[in-house]
Amino acid sequence: MPIVSAPAKVLVTGASGFIAVWLSRFIVSQYPDNPPRFTQVRSTAKGEYLARLYEQYGFGKDRFNFVIVEDMAKEGAFDEAVIGVDAVEHTASPMAMATGGPQGTFNVSTTIHKKFIASAVQGTTEILKSVKEHGKSVKRVIVTSSVTTILSEQIFKPVPGQNVALDESNWNTFSVKEVEEKGKDADPMHIYRASKVLAERAAWSFMADNKNSIAFDLVTAVPTIVYGPMIHDVAPSPDALSGSMKIFRGYTSLPEKSEKEVLGPINSSGYWADVRDVAAIHALALANPNAGGERFITCSGPNSLQNVLDAIHTGLSDSTGVAKGLPGQGNDFTVNGKIITTKAQKAFNYRFRSVEDTAPEAIKSLKEKGCWEAEA
Repeated sequence: MPIVSAPAKVLVTGASGFIAVWLSRFIVSQYPDNPPRFTQVRSTAKGEYLARLYEQYGFGKDRFNFVIVEDMAKEGAFDEAVIGVDAVEHTASPMAMATGGPQGTFNVSTTIHKKFIASAVQGTTEILKSVKEHGKSVKRVIVTSSVTTILSEQIFKPVPGQNVALDESNWNTFSVKEVEEKGKDADPMHIYRASKVLAERAAWSFMADNKNSIAFDLVTAVPTIVYGPMIHDVAPSPDALSGSMKIFRGYTSLPEKSEKEVLGPINSSGYWADVRDVAAIHALALANPNAGGERFITCSGPNSLQNVLDAIHTGLSDSTGVAKGLPGQGNDFTVNGKIITTKAQKAFNYRFRSVEDTAPEAIKSLKEKGCWEAEA
């Protein structure tokens, strides 16, 4: 299998996003003697923010550059961006979160569900097409997928006394079937999950269909919901948060949560990942010869909301505004489904962070970014 070794140029799509900013930082650190890394953003302002950010870490314009791709689902969107690069880290994907509600309830308009799914699929297949036709030096493409792609029907319709084990071999056919049968009336979360499933499956189908005419391989990273410190550009307001960190803030902030909430799983699945771990697995996959053609779940394991709250109060001198719940009582919780997380750890000799490492840093960054505004 091909590997990406120094010197190398790496294109990171969606580079101003939560995961991708950390990823670009790790890549530049991982290949210290390389020519510039190229990242894709949707506007000059986002690119200039990244340039200023990485300069703080000692990575000047000789180590980093950006290109603008405004619409990643447009045919040929990445044709020019992939020229001359050695690898592509494709993290960009459509994601819509409602601004209302403290937990950031997912909201896909029922009138655009087909467009939403098509955009996710095309955003993935278009970059593979561009690499095939124009990225002649590309050795590996790494795509950010989601743990929603591995969920089984039993997760949504649990059977008492049974706890299904899930790993990289599983595929979520249930959400896809729900959308096929119910269309715009399907649960918005199933629409989101189906978009992730169909996008990743389209990527693997593209590789199979073109195996005799391409010289690069594919890796997919499959993270659970992602929390942790933010270094990407975000406006100083809780309303500016999107995705997982909006959900995290809703779970952990005042007012106090019910006993059922704090003693139950941290989120609907109970599983989570640190943003730095997700970024690290993406970066490490570049140079691992055995990673090609594989999927890797990125996950620190399950936890209760109470254990998260306890970690925050223990790890921070100022935990103002964080709910307390029932301290010390968070270890007796159950999750529906067991996600097997060992493959990535073994492949990359990597240990995922604990909740004590992640939760306090996540709250600290929310406050530093002006996105906390704790309630009295």
